[in-house]
Amino acid sequence: MILLHPLSDFIESNFIIYSAQPNYYYEGKCPQTGEILRLPRTPLAEAIADSLMQQLEQNHLYSHEGKMYGILLVELPNGEQRVIKAFSGLLNGNSMVTGWVLPIPGREEVALLETQILAKLAAIKQEIITLEQIPERAEYKTLSVEYTQQLQTMSLHHDHSKQQRHKQRQEFYQTLTDKSLTTALEKLEAESRQQGIDRRNLKRHQNEILQPLQQIITSADRKITELKQQRKQLSRQLQTEMHAAYSLTNFQGQSLSLQQLLPGGTPTGTGECCAPKLLHYAATHGLKPLAMAEFWWGNSSIENKVSGEFYGACLERCQPLMGFLLSGLKPNQVEIIYEDEWLIAVNKSSGLLSVPGRYFHNQDSVISRLRHLYNQEIIAVHRLDQDTSGILLIAKDPITHSQLSQQFQQRQIHKVYEALLTGSLAINEGEINLPLWGNPDHRPYQEVDLSRGKPSLTHFRVMNREGDYTRVEFVPLTGRTHQLRVHAADTRGLGMAILGDKLYGYHSDTDRLYLHARELRFQHPHVEKIFHLQVKTPF
Repeated sequence: MILLHPLSDFIESNFIIYSAQPNYYYEGKCPQTGEILRLPRTPLAEAIADSLMQQLEQNHLYSHEGKMYGILLVELPNGEQRVIKAFSGLLNGNSMVTGWVLPIPGREEVALLETQILAKLAAIKQEIITLEQIPERAEYKTLSVEYTQQLQTMSLHHDHSKQQRHKQRQEFYQTLTDKSLTTALEKLEAESRQQGIDRRNLKRHQNEILQPLQQIITSADRKITELKQQRKQLSRQLQTEMHAAYSLTNFQGQSLSLQQLLPGGTPTGTGECCAPKLLHYAATHGLKPLAMAEFWWGNSSIENKVSGEFYGACLERCQPLMGFLLSGLKPNQVEIIYEDEWLIAVNKSSGLLSVPGRYFHNQDSVISRLRHLYNQEIIAVHRLDQDTSGILLIAKDPITHSQLSQQFQQRQIHKVYEALLTGSLAINEGEINLPLWGNPDHRPYQEVDLSRGKPSLTHFRVMNREGDYTRVEFVPLTGRTHQLRVHAADTRGLGMAILGDKLYGYHSDTDRLYLHARELRFQHPHVEKIFHLQVKTPF
């Protein structure tokens, strides 16, 4: 059974994705750390899914069966990329189909119980249908209409008679006297009483005919309610057994049943959707997910879905599982804040390298992650320290890289950083002019050296004093390695290290370096426009 499909099964070898910016993220909170874990739906994943739609269109076995389908782009341990695909529920009545991901394990443990309960549910369904179609319902409806029409006709006739009697009384009072008047009026009253009797007789006859029918219908409805309650209890029993047996595994190697994952109860069908199937299979087969895409295909009268449209994780069945399923998955995406055909700007997270090490080409970094999403060479224009977060520029071609690099070298690019210092700074703003030298015997450490150091200039401004810390805005006019960190920590500079700086400051237990590249202003090398990029400071 072939489950790992090469990319060539879905896209041509020369297929190029010009934009790698995700259109959607599958995300959830890690149960252990509380960290938000994310898996993107990228243009490449959507292109693979589009190709799968074409295959479904050509295969008439699938084209009219409305359901959710999904693909997962994965990376093998050797770095090669493959595609796995899944369908929700059953496909043509089968849970296992050649070429598709297997169902979540556990169903076989409750197969006998499932067969028994499904048979009971089918019998209940048929009994409900029979009770809903008893002949008394149609008879009652027909007779009710007939009696209603008879009463309406009688009412119209009686209203007309009443008006005529009123006119006759007026005439009798004007033309008759004494006994003849009394006799005429009594005749009119007798006619009125008889019409009342006729109306009551018709209603009594209506009740005599309809009431027995209504009793039969009420009894049937009561039985239907009881059967629906039985059906609900049986469904809940089967669901509980299945969710106790279904086991999902995440990328930490942890396996839990659906009942353990969602002790408060889960909707019917949980665990049978595409996303859990795909992620569970990847986690249990040593595959690294890169991107995923789910779409609806076929009729959509029940689910109210549009065939060929992409959809995210369903809120009731899949979304509650995402945090667990993605746990242990090493992040492989970056936050792209701007992109065009020449360059990309990303918001790099703290702890992530800008580029891989010199001798470690597959080392996790912004560049290596983006290369998984692009079919072209990309080049970092500048770098941020691994522990520094913020805006990083990447070029898509050598010409753009050269032009942007020249702006950096000529100090034409305006950079603004934000940092939290470990102390209360007495002055509000100023300039730090301390030359820096990289000691070859103590790499990557930089130190102030007035004779051998390269000129290094930084402007600073206090933004706020927060207890024992000072929030500072840095504007470096030069771009030396560790410039802001040394200028902050050295006693000839500000004399207080940036919080979390384990190289130039204290060995604190903070979770990151509190330094963020917040703003970047540059001349776009191709569109003759000044770009001013800004991102929010995460601390």
